[in-house]
Amino acid sequence: MSVPLARSAVALLLLAACAVAAVARAAEPARAPGTDAVLAATLDNGLRVLLLEDHRSPIVSVQVWYRVGSRNERRGATGLAHFLEHMMFKGTPTHGPRQFARLVEQNGGQDNAFTSQDVTSYFVNLAADKLDLVLELEADRMQNLLLDPKEIDAEREVVMEERRTRTEDDPEGFLGEEVSSIAFKAHPYGSPIIGWMEDLKRITPEQMRAFYRTYYVPNNAILVAVGAFSAPQALERVRQRFGTIPRGPDPPPVLAIEPPQNGERRVTVKKQARLPIVYLGWHVPTQQSPDAPALEVLSTILSGGRASRLYRSLVYERQLALQAGGDYSYFSLDPNLFWFWATAMPGQTPETLEKALLEEMERLRAEPVGDEELERAKNQIEASFVFQQDSIFRRASLLARFETIGGYRLLDGFVPKIRAVTATDVQRVARAYFPPEKKNVGVLIPLP
Repeated sequence: MSVPLARSAVALLLLAACAVAAVARAAEPARAPGTDAVLAATLDNGLRVLLLEDHRSPIVSVQVWYRVGSRNERRGATGLAHFLEHMMFKGTPTHGPRQFARLVEQNGGQDNAFTSQDVTSYFVNLAADKLDLVLELEADRMQNLLLDPKEIDAEREVVMEERRTRTEDDPEGFLGEEVSSIAFKAHPYGSPIIGWMEDLKRITPEQMRAFYRTYYVPNNAILVAVGAFSAPQALERVRQRFGTIPRGPDPPPVLAIEPPQNGERRVTVKKQARLPIVYLGWHVPTQQSPDAPALEVLSTILSGGRASRLYRSLVYERQLALQAGGDYSYFSLDPNLFWFWATAMPGQTPETLEKALLEEMERLRAEPVGDEELERAKNQIEASFVFQQDSIFRRASLLARFETIGGYRLLDGFVPKIRAVTATDVQRVARAYFPPEKKNVGVLIPLP
């Protein structure tokens, strides 16, 4: 029901194209549809509504995004946003526990949700003639969630077990959490989305109700629907279902600002695992920075598929790593980490792996990227972006995601910004944001 790492939510929106070589040789990449056809409105209670007709199939994707994630939590109460996501399926006085999913399934649909550092998203994909059903269910749980203490205690065990399996018993998740915790001193990005175990044990029904009343209000939500419907008629249906929900007080802003990092930070953990793992992370700016497109291209050059530098060098040519990757959180609301990592091949040491990773970053700092490699990365990003337009779910997700960072029309400018990136830009951001003395390093040493 949830995606425990922020990079998973972003990966959902910007999946790498599989046929990298073919895309690189495309004479003229396909162009993504624009946003001119979107019907946008803000209801009197503050609910933001984005509607886009897509009549290729008789289905609809309805998504409600709340502007709340782990960045909105306080110390001592981490995991609340994700815990509440689970509770949103536990019923209202009108629709009892687990009836939301049952009604959706009975009508041939699928529903799910995820929590990230910045947002919590709920989505339903089903036949277009069932749009009213989804709007009724979403409006109901926006204001009438039961939050029964017995249900909270029962679901607490589910969340704690999720933390055990996805973080504590997963070497990669465990190490990523440790690196984040040392990389951020002041900002809540340093806390895990799923929460610390000690906090999960003591979250109270009162805390959860207060969190729900604060953040699950129409003026803190975005409703997006894409599919086979009439947008003006759908907007009237949204007004009927959601328009009577009272506007809430504006949620408190996140004021924490991470201070500049003054030196290298490092954590080494020993844990039962098969192979050593090395994580590296540097602080980088958000998409509001003019450097964001160049960082996105740099991320693709380093880790975008089998043609990327990390895979080609560490996995294929030198056979130092079993797998290698990276991530730049383009949609992050606040400055976040630029990650890359590798899992060692049997017999290789974490020291060798860390040195190899740093060599690839130093190469980007020292040498301009070649024209062919740069064009391949741009084509890969654009192709991935365009391919998502074939899915109404992805089209809705992209509209919502861009709306969270400043407005859905920013979607139109994404590809042109990527296309404008030069080799000089890539080298400049590599030099600016990845000094060796300001890295955050995590090393996992396997125990038998």
